[in-house]
Amino acid sequence: MTAPLRPGPETHALPPTRGAHELPPRFSSSPSPVAGPRARRRPRRGLVIGILGGAAVIAALGITQLSANLGYDDTADRLDDTLRTATAVKAETDHTRDTLTQATDAGHVILDVTEARIAVTEDAVSALSTAVAEGEEAGAAAETLDAIAFPSPGEKPVWFWELFGESAELADDENSLEDLVRDLEAASEDAAEAEDAVQETGLAVISAAAEAAAGFEAAHLSARNDAVIALRDAAADALAVTSIDGDAATTYVALQDAAAQIIATESEELAEKSGPLQGARLEIEAFARSLAPGVLLEFDWSPVVNGAGYNGSMGGYTTWWWDDPGRANIELSDSVAEQWPAERSKALVAHEVGHAISVKCQDMYDSSTQDSIEKWATAWAISMGYTDDANGVWAYGYPPQEYIDAAAGCR
Repeated sequence: MTAPLRPGPETHALPPTRGAHELPPRFSSSPSPVAGPRARRRPRRGLVIGILGGAAVIAALGITQLSANLGYDDTADRLDDTLRTATAVKAETDHTRDTLTQATDAGHVILDVTEARIAVTEDAVSALSTAVAEGEEAGAAAETLDAIAFPSPGEKPVWFWELFGESAELADDENSLEDLVRDLEAASEDAAEAEDAVQETGLAVISAAAEAAAGFEAAHLSARNDAVIALRDAAADALAVTSIDGDAATTYVALQDAAAQIIATESEELAEKSGPLQGARLEIEAFARSLAPGVLLEFDWSPVVNGAGYNGSMGGYTTWWWDDPGRANIELSDSVAEQWPAERSKALVAHEVGHAISVKCQDMYDSSTQDSIEKWATAWAISMGYTDDANGVWAYGYPPQEYIDAAAGCR
């Protein structure tokens, strides 16, 4: 076995390894090529085009997305504006329709008074009936439009294809809503015109009845005072009506009810005065009213009044009220009618009317004592030219001249 050699101090290379082969630096025997500049590679054209195309697509998508967003927002804003307009128009239509409904309901109440004691011309009633019918048609048309629901946009979509589709739907909603707004405005105008017609014709009916109340009262003189006062009050309320609504209808019904009471109380009074003396009684009542125009007079008849009535005697008794309107109730014995139209009957009636008319002349005499009250009534009868002792002279004595002078100023 051979020991490996150790290099000496001058040795700079190791001996070849056993079995190793040294390869030449080059296999070819040709000379080495001269080293020159490195060749530049040509860029890949397809890759560049792809990158640019992708960028263009991305840019186009971005523009489309932005356009879709802006278009949606613009359409949504227009729809919001139209919704605000539609809401305001609908509120106005609702108000107009409600007002119309109140008027037509009141018109029905007026028309449905089955016993209109104070007659109104057929033309006036017919005009109101037509106006109410047309008003109900206009109200129904407005109500149908009011029931149409407004569009309610949902959440804003994200992607452009959704935004474009939703924008188209919003635009359709806007167009439909604009059509509805125009229809609502037209319906509101129709309702307002119909309501005006009901107002005009309804007021004409109420006013006509109120103005006819005075003539109606004059045609029913035997009605009781309370009924007459109620009729006057109801007529005054009716004349004050300025619009047709529930209150107006109630006022009209009250007026006709008061007229019905006029007829009812007159019938009761005439029934009480029926019999052989009815003609004379009614003549005496008319005579008394002629002496005291403007004073409401009501009459009661009995066999005996104030202790007199038999054996040719006559009795009378008057109760009066100072409040407005001046009114009085005169009680007369049947004997006054039996002796009518004798001067003594007229004189006694004039004395009682002297008490009644004092409601117009309260400050002309002393009403603190019964004697003064009776002297006044006697003086008034004398001042009217009724000098028969039945004027009060026989029962209460002759009144002072100053009373007669004062009474002459009470008419």
